[in-house]
Amino acid sequence: MFKPTEDIKKIIVFRALQLGDMLCAIPAIRALRSAYPDAEITLAGLPWAASLVDRFPQYFDDFIHFPGYHGLPEQGLDAEAFTAFLSTVQSANFDLALQMQGNGSVVNPMVELFNAKYTAGFYMDGHYYPDNGLFLPYPNFGSEIERHIALMEYLGIPSKGTDLEFPLRPKDGEDLLAAGLGDLEPGTYVCIHPGSRGSWRQWPTAYFAEMADYCAEQGLDVVLTGTKDELEIVEDVRRQMKYTPLIAAGKTSLGAVALLIRETYLLISNCTGVSHIASAMKTPSIVISMDGEPDRWAPLNREIHYVIDWTANPDFGLAQFYLKKFLKKAIRQDTDF
Repeated sequence: MFKPTEDIKKIIVFRALQLGDMLCAIPAIRALRSAYPDAEITLAGLPWAASLVDRFPQYFDDFIHFPGYHGLPEQGLDAEAFTAFLSTVQSANFDLALQMQGNGSVVNPMVELFNAKYTAGFYMDGHYYPDNGLFLPYPNFGSEIERHIALMEYLGIPSKGTDLEFPLRPKDGEDLLAAGLGDLEPGTYVCIHPGSRGSWRQWPTAYFAEMADYCAEQGLDVVLTGTKDELEIVEDVRRQMKYTPLIAAGKTSLGAVALLIRETYLLISNCTGVSHIASAMKTPSIVISMDGEPDRWAPLNREIHYVIDWTANPDFGLAQFYLKKFLKKAIRQDTDF
């Protein structure tokens, strides 16, 4: 390790991103915790990520809401809130600040203002970074998981594997019951998640509907998942289906969705956060990559996760082939697309 455990007692990790991005960083955080088991690790992130401290108490001890910064698209800058955020971080006297947001071209000067004893992270040529020997040239290749493990290894922190995690809690089961979905038998249904955080990342709803109908023809229940903001997309899938699905979208907490995914026969989705939950649960999935970066964002285990780069190979027949391959043990096999 670059510094012994007695020198690193307080760590702040800066990663103000969405669910999938955060889950892909967990293997690196696992390695960090193993190297510094007694350190207090604080996550600085988007407001929703406060839930990660409860979900991963073995890795995070505290959370600080990051209120935005110039050049970061996830949320607008609130200058007054940012000033208060920076004051809070500086007064905490962190020993190590880790910039795990990305290549550092925008945020490295900001993270240096955290005033930690040591600052480490990624940098990109031609952009500012603290020249202290603790910044790794951003590896603009490979999976998001492996990029952050590479940063840990650069700092002398051994990898603890690439497996993703998403711990479940008793409340997740309670939330599923409250949503009226607690009677589903494991392995008897398929989860279809058609939503995404941008329309350009969404597979056509007609394709989701056709895949869902085929699953129903095999005797499997179809559960359409999504957030409240994705209800319109989910409804569009439902309208195009011949069979009647169960609607979980807008009714379930994140933990309840994860529980559904753990027990489902198969997940079909765009490459979004739920695909990383499926990876963590080792649930088989068909992932449609709409952003042209499947090697970066798709699950690593391609034996149970079939990935289609739709930007390079928009072949619905391939999606059908993968689905039939997954459903070869389904109840009925006498129907076809």
